[in-house]
Amino acid sequence: MTTTVEQIDLWRAERSEHQRLEFKEAKNQFDNRKLCRYCVALANEGGGVLLLGIEDRPPRRVVGTSAFNDPVAMAAKLHRELNFRVDIDEVRHPDGRVLVFHLPSRPRGSAYKYDNVFWMRAGQELVAMSDDRLRSIFDEGKPDWLSMPAMDSCSAEQVIGLLDTQSYFDLMQLPYPENRLAVLDRLEREKLIERTGDQWGITNLAAVLFAKSLRAFDGVRRKAPRVVVYGGNNKLDTKKDTTDEKGYAVGFRSLLSHIDGQLPANEVIGPALRENVRMYPEVAVRELVANALIHQDFTESGTSILVEIYTDRMEVSNPGVPTIQPERFIDEYQSRNEKLADLMRRMRICEEKGSGVDKIVDAAEHFQLPAPDFRVGERRTTAILFAHQAFDDMEKVDRVRACYQHCCLRYVTNEKMTNQSLRDRFKLPTSKAATVSAIIAAAVESGRIKLDDANTTSRRYAKYVPHWA
Repeated sequence: MTTTVEQIDLWRAERSEHQRLEFKEAKNQFDNRKLCRYCVALANEGGGVLLLGIEDRPPRRVVGTSAFNDPVAMAAKLHRELNFRVDIDEVRHPDGRVLVFHLPSRPRGSAYKYDNVFWMRAGQELVAMSDDRLRSIFDEGKPDWLSMPAMDSCSAEQVIGLLDTQSYFDLMQLPYPENRLAVLDRLEREKLIERTGDQWGITNLAAVLFAKSLRAFDGVRRKAPRVVVYGGNNKLDTKKDTTDEKGYAVGFRSLLSHIDGQLPANEVIGPALRENVRMYPEVAVRELVANALIHQDFTESGTSILVEIYTDRMEVSNPGVPTIQPERFIDEYQSRNEKLADLMRRMRICEEKGSGVDKIVDAAEHFQLPAPDFRVGERRTTAILFAHQAFDDMEKVDRVRACYQHCCLRYVTNEKMTNQSLRDRFKLPTSKAATVSAIIAAAVESGRIKLDDANTTSRRYAKYVPHWA
C-alpha cells in the first residue's frame, strides 16, 4: 500500500519513536552504511518504518530530504546489500519530500546482520545484539521451557499430590470443583498438565507456580527463590540463608512475609505512639520480587532468584539479561515468559503490563529513598533499593539517576518535569532551586533528559522529558 500524507502525519503524532518507528532529518543526504544498519535493526525488532526528511524530535517538522533521488535503484541496492526486500515510498508532503522505508520483520528463529554485526536499537543508538538476545531469537520455534514436562507419566493422584490445586482455584477466585476429573480438566485447559492416555504430564509452568515442594521436580528444584541476609554492607558476614521450596504462586505471600521479617526497621514517633516502619516500601519490594520471578531466563541452569538484604540496601536479582534496555524499564514492557506473566497477573500477584517499575520508582520517591538502580551483568539482572540517605549525602550519579527516573515517571503520567517538581521529589526548599538546576543540567549533559521545547529561553519555567520522548 502506498504511504499517504495522512499516514505520515499520524506517525509524526506518535508520542515517541519506538522499536518500529524511526525519524531522520537527512535534509541533504544520508550515509548508505548507516541506512543499512537501521534497516537491519528495525527488521530485527519485528519490522517497521524509517522516515527521512522529518525531524526526530517533537513536533517533528517535515523538512524534506534530497537523499536518494532514485528510490527504485536504492531499493535494488539495499536488496543486494541486505538480502531482503525493502520497499521505498517517495511522498510529496506539503512541507517537503519524505522517503518512507518499509522494513519487513526478520524470519522467526533468525536475525539479519550487516558488516558482520547483528544490529539492534538501544535508545538513540545502534548497537550489536547481546549474546543473550541472539540466543533467545535463535531459540524461537523450539519448545518453550515452561511448556516442557517437569514430570511425565503421572497418575491423577500424583498430580493432585504434587500440585497445590486448592491454591490455584483460590487465587483464581474460583470454587473448587466437586470431583477430581473437573480439577484435572481445568488444569489441562490452562496447559498446566497434559494428558497422555490415562496418564498425565506436569509442565514446568505448573511446577514453578503450584508445586507443593519444588524439590519434588528435578528440573525446577534449582529455580527456588533464595533469601540471604548479611550483617553489613558486604557479603563477609552471612546471618541467614534460606530457600523457599514452594511454587511461586503458592508461596508468594509467605515469601514476601519472610523478606519483610528480615528487613531493617526505623522507629517513627507519631502523635501518640512509637512504631517500627520497614526501611523499604512494601509495594516496591513486592514488585521487585514479582518482576524477578516473571522475567528470569529459565534456560540459565544452576541459578535462581536471589534476594540479598544488606544493612544499607536490598538487591533482587534474576538469571538472564533483559530483552529491553534498563533505562526503558519505566515505559516499556517485554516479557520472555508471557504464559507465566499472564497467569500471575490473573491471580493478582503482579501488576498489569509495564506498571510494576513505575510503582517501584513512585514508592521510592514517596518514601524519600534514593532512586532504585537497575544493573545488567553477564548472566544476571539486578534491581537495587537503597536505604534512606540525606540529599547532601547523595553522590552526583545518584542525583542524576533520580532526576532521570523522575522525568520518566512524569512523562508516563502525561506530565513534564520541572525544577519545582524535582525539588518536591527531593523535598528541597525554593532556596535550593540553583542546586536542582545543576542536577538537571548534568542530566541534560549526560544525554538522559532533554528540554521539552528546545526554543525555551527561561530555565526557571523550562519543562523536560526523557531523551527518548
